[in-house]
Amino acid sequence: MSLTTFSTTEMALVVGLVVVLVAGVTAFLWHRKRRTERLRTQFGGAEYARAVEKGGTRRHGEAGLEERAQRVEGFHVRPLAASDRAHFVESWRGVQARFVDGPAGAVTEADHLLRDVMSTRGYPVSDFEQRAADISVDHPMVLENYRAAHEIALRQTRGQASTEDLRQAMVHYRTLFDELVNEPEVPLAKATS
Repeated sequence: MSLTTFSTTEMALVVGLVVVLVAGVTAFLWHRKRRTERLRTQFGGAEYARAVEKGGTRRHGEAGLEERAQRVEGFHVRPLAASDRAHFVESWRGVQARFVDGPAGAVTEADHLLRDVMSTRGYPVSDFEQRAADISVDHPMVLENYRAAHEIALRQTRGQASTEDLRQAMVHYRTLFDELVNEPEVPLAKATS
């Protein structure tokens, strides 16, 4: 069958099919690019890259990030009540004061205090990787600090962290602590919607 034997209707159908296919592929690629941009913005470049690397492919990594967001959406995460906030701020001051005489113990206390804050806010506090994944949804900008502090805390338990490392861990923990504790309360109108 040669090109000259196609009728005008058949040519129009072929051209229409090609246009539909090109439009479909273009729409698919556009949607995929927007998804990637949205996830990279939501989770930050470092966490996005970590998820893609862990997933093995971009598609699997992005699917994991979306599952993470859906998981956290099901939690009842809430700001701290004023009394809880005051209690945690006072506890943090105590941890910082104890750092001078016992930096290793203070780092361990800071890690536990952050777990308590997360739990009170409504985040599950199972293992560290799950906590970090959950926190990445709402607090991506401080996640790297949390990971770095936790790594130092683990090295400290093996006796491989210097006092300067422990000081740095406290700085990293403080960044996440401040963000979790100082998040403003949700206005009543928003909380009831």
